[in-house]
Amino acid sequence: MNSDKERKDKVGAGRPASTFQRIERMPSLLMMLYLGLGGITVLFVALVAAYAKMRYDSNSPTELYPLPRTFSLSTIVLLISSYVISQAKRLYQQDDLANLARCLGATLLLSCVFAGLQLLGWRELLQHGVAMDELASGTFLYLISGLHVAHLLGGMLFLLALLLRTIHASRDGVRTLVFIRNPYRRLQLHMITIYWHFIDVLWVVLFATFLFLY
Repeated sequence: MNSDKERKDKVGAGRPASTFQRIERMPSLLMMLYLGLGGITVLFVALVAAYAKMRYDSNSPTELYPLPRTFSLSTIVLLISSYVISQAKRLYQQDDLANLARCLGATLLLSCVFAGLQLLGWRELLQHGVAMDELASGTFLYLISGLHVAHLLGGMLFLLALLLRTIHASRDGVRTLVFIRNPYRRLQLHMITIYWHFIDVLWVVLFATFLFLY
């Protein structure tokens, strides 16, 4: 009977893991991240749908004022930051903490530039007479872009904490070895990369929506 059981285990071991098995093996923090991203997606889908309905129900003409140019520039900046942070995994695998710290620092700097450009964009909207109390063209525009910046700031805080730990570890050979061999640090880097790409894609979709509806 034991031989039969071992044979079955060997047969089962050769099969690819099912979806549920992969979910069970997924770290709890990563699972929470995916659930959080799902909730953020639902939130923005609801806001965009409400914005579109309000825009069409108001029967107001579109393109009264152009979208701020800084919105376009900020989109490019965020895309660059997404590319920069995508290099973090390779640097981590190469045990290159010095360049990993530079990579995370550059991503953080680009995110600050993005947030600053968003503020300039809101200022330009106000100068064009798009007030925050105008339901169709004002409130939803500020609310959606502002919520996106808020979620970006949350990622920036996590990124800053990881950056400081990386800099601290890079100054000593023993700390570098501990940092590289720590699976929790690897998971943190994986999570911030996923979150950053998500925020990037989310803004591109929102920006395309603004171009179509504004």
